[in-house]
Amino acid sequence: QVALRIRSMSAAELAAGARTIAHRRDEQVVVLEDPSDAPHASCSREQSYIFDVAFDPTATQETVYRATTHGLVTGVLSGCNATIFTYGPTGCGKTYTMLGTDGEPGICVRALGELFQAIEDTSGDTEYRITVSYLEIYNEMIRDLLNPSRGHLQLWEDAGGTVRVAGITEISASSAQEVTQLLARGNRQRTQEPTATNRSSSRSHAVLQLTVCRWHRGRGLCRGRGLRRGHLFMADLAGSERAAQTQNRGQRMKEGAHINRSLLALGNCIKALSGQASSKYINYRDSKLTRLLKGSLGGSSRTVMIAHISPASTAFHESRSTLAYAHRARSIRTAV
Repeated sequence: QVALRIRSMSAAELAAGARTIAHRRDEQVVVLEDPSDAPHASCSREQSYIFDVAFDPTATQETVYRATTHGLVTGVLSGCNATIFTYGPTGCGKTYTMLGTDGEPGICVRALGELFQAIEDTSGDTEYRITVSYLEIYNEMIRDLLNPSRGHLQLWEDAGGTVRVAGITEISASSAQEVTQLLARGNRQRTQEPTATNRSSSRSHAVLQLTVCRWHRGRGLCRGRGLRRGHLFMADLAGSERAAQTQNRGQRMKEGAHINRSLLALGNCIKALSGQASSKYINYRDSKLTRLLKGSLGGSSRTVMIAHISPASTAFHESRSTLAYAHRARSIRTAV
């Protein structure tokens, strides 16, 4: 599933004289107007993009969660995999959608609440164990956000083709509040730097992983009989904007190059999976991000992308690129 969320116009954009060029036409269609067209032209060049669901600036956090993520929790408890990731330029609301605020929690907090509530409501003959890990990919290096002192970690692939992070901290959790506290702790360790588009821009991809093990009481977890294991990935990707938009130099420019390289690799995988590439080979090894999300993009997983754009005319190029990227992702068909 691919969703598109348009944020409201910012004060800076209004002060710069920007006008609204991105509109939600209906529940699935978003229209982008080319601001280079003359206002008095008889017909304006508009491009329409179709998604599974589209949200305008009036959409609430609850509305976004219900339409995109609500249906994934039951599958994870049953042993399926699910992935939600936010995509788009810096300052377009990715982290707000994923984490939210105390008054308006995002999809991550809501999903955790629903997951633990579902476990509490299950019959007494079933037992669960939930483990949590939280990492960031910064400059193509993996860092454990729950234990940064471990340094840079490596990816390895087991005989079954599952990609894992060697040495990542995994903490057992018994409540949504406990996971939320771990998330807050990890976010304080996340790499953030000011750019021209956002004073607290996240310069890394952050991935929260929950592993849910389920088995019948009395059979024992170690025996493996009746054991089901589901993974829930929630990824807040770094900004996809062009370097010229951020006005970055030096180290920030190098960061941006790594961010764009991994997002390009993700885009190439999406293009190949959607059948639009000349080759059927899916090159997941071009970046750490695509290797980590390999099972979520083309494997047995239910995956949701929530793309974000600004409606401002000053963000036209970033919005057009994001819309095209997300529209292409909608062509992926995974085999669950």
